[in-house]
Amino acid sequence: MNRMQQSVDSTQAIAESDAVAVERTLAGDRDAYRVLVERHSHNIFRLAYRMTGNRHDAEEVVQEAFLRGYQKLGQFAARSNFGTWVYRIAANYAIDRMRQRQKEEARREMPRTQDGDGMENDPLTRVKDEAPTPERLTQSIELRKQMEQALAALTEAERTAFVMRHWEGCGIEEIAAVLKSSSNATKNTVFRAVQKLRHALQPIVETRAQARAMGTES
Repeated sequence: MNRMQQSVDSTQAIAESDAVAVERTLAGDRDAYRVLVERHSHNIFRLAYRMTGNRHDAEEVVQEAFLRGYQKLGQFAARSNFGTWVYRIAANYAIDRMRQRQKEEARREMPRTQDGDGMENDPLTRVKDEAPTPERLTQSIELRKQMEQALAALTEAERTAFVMRHWEGCGIEEIAAVLKSSSNATKNTVFRAVQKLRHALQPIVETRAQARAMGTES
């Protein structure tokens, strides 16, 4: 059995197990829903953190997503994969939370500040080095900051589309369902997000390329 088949079988097994847990929850077994939370909370948190950019909002998204999922579980009716279903709930709430936060910051008339809590697990860090030098660490931190700023400059739809497509590996149809948009419009949203990020990161990418060419990158 190849790895792809194993992955498909594993996904199917989880979906079937989820369906059983959903049925037990609807029958009044609250412990069964706890199993669903434990099984999918990591993926939901990863999505939420990438979308909101900080641990506090991400944890709120996770809690709210599973709360709404529990309250609406009767509407689920095993029509789809539970993981995908609660994932969409989380993505939609994350968008709402980002909009709410922007309104709150606008009322305070204060510049947006990045919550550094939990950044040791920051998914934006892309530089791999088992023993990074101070120079490389500085470059990594700068790249992360540039990426954070670039993501923050995107619209909610663009950020959601980019995260779901390029970091979470979601299909266009799934993203379109979250954005409540057509497939073509969603493709355009993903394209715009990528173009904006490339433009924003181009200066630092060129600087690092020049450093490598000159042999000065540590």
